[in-house]
Amino acid sequence: MCKILDINERLKTIIANQLQIDAETIDDDTDVINELAADSLDVVEILMTVEEQLSVNVPDEAIPALRTVADMQAYIEENA
Repeated sequence: MCKILDINERLKTIIANQLQIDAETIDDDTDVINELAADSLDVVEILMTVEEQLSVNVPDEAIPALRTVADMQAYIEENA
């Protein structure tokens, strides 16, 4: 499994790439939907990339709870 800091940085990079923004503008508590204006397709694509790059399965029922980098990181640490 990846180191905690590595997971955090990779999540920010994945989100930034999907939303075409600077990763430096994303912190652990940034709400991807409300603060970064991601739509549902963006969220699905972000999580598909997370699954592929970080070797974790994210079931559809978990998606609504994964709104921030911290939420996603906690999920990965618990389920990878």
